[in-house]
Amino acid sequence: MKVSYFPGCTLRTKAKELDYYARKCAEILGAELCEIENWQCCGGVFVSAKDEIATKLSSVRALVAARDAKQPLVTVCSACHNVIKQTNYAMQSDEDFAAKVNTYLAQDKDFKEPYNGETEVCHYLELLRDKIGFDKIKEAVKNPLKGKKIAAYYGCMLLRPGKVMAFDDPENPTLMEEFIKALGAEPVIYPSRNECCGGYVVVEDAESAKKKSAGVVSSAKNHGADMIVTACPLCKYNLVKNGSELPVIYFTELLAEALGVKEDNYAE
Repeated sequence: MKVSYFPGCTLRTKAKELDYYARKCAEILGAELCEIENWQCCGGVFVSAKDEIATKLSSVRALVAARDAKQPLVTVCSACHNVIKQTNYAMQSDEDFAAKVNTYLAQDKDFKEPYNGETEVCHYLELLRDKIGFDKIKEAVKNPLKGKKIAAYYGCMLLRPGKVMAFDDPENPTLMEEFIKALGAEPVIYPSRNECCGGYVVVEDAESAKKKSAGVVSSAKNHGADMIVTACPLCKYNLVKNGSELPVIYFTELLAEALGVKEDNYAE
């Protein structure tokens, strides 16, 4: 199975292990991540203003590349996924916006035909659930994570806006818990798993961000978690920076450990 792959900027700088193990595990599970050529930053944040076109062009170009390759577009970073998924939805649902974007794209040398949201966008976790299947993952596990109590931290961007992301139930998600179970560990359900870590307010109000992060960690710890697993580089940075009492790791690292390919001496 081949899928188009958009790694994003952070996975090339501060979150290399998220990308590294995504690739290694995909290979074991029979999925080939075909990195899009000449991809550019997704923009980091989806700008809701309809007249803001320029910041969304790189996401649309990635979507076009996947469409032309006749492949779904897979992301790993929560922020990239959110931006690209919302951009794709805008191309599907807003004719005026799509027309303006395609006017810009028509100036590209390799422009073939207008884009109107034809590409399927899925997060790596959705790839595991919907295309590979948790049953196959269970069969591939070499080191079951028995005895580990793991708190899945979704944060904001995987789940919201719920209608657009369609990732899981925004109020009561289960995907990451099912993933943890497939690896042999025990998922910990706790109230703050789908709340904001404060990452996007840290510049304006560092104290508020610190309180939000502390609330997430204490909630997980008080419900018996040994560690926190996330898909978001910004969430991990914010939780760790603000003194998390629990280890915080990426879900791809957890998957690599269960599949027997985690490297103890891996260095970014």
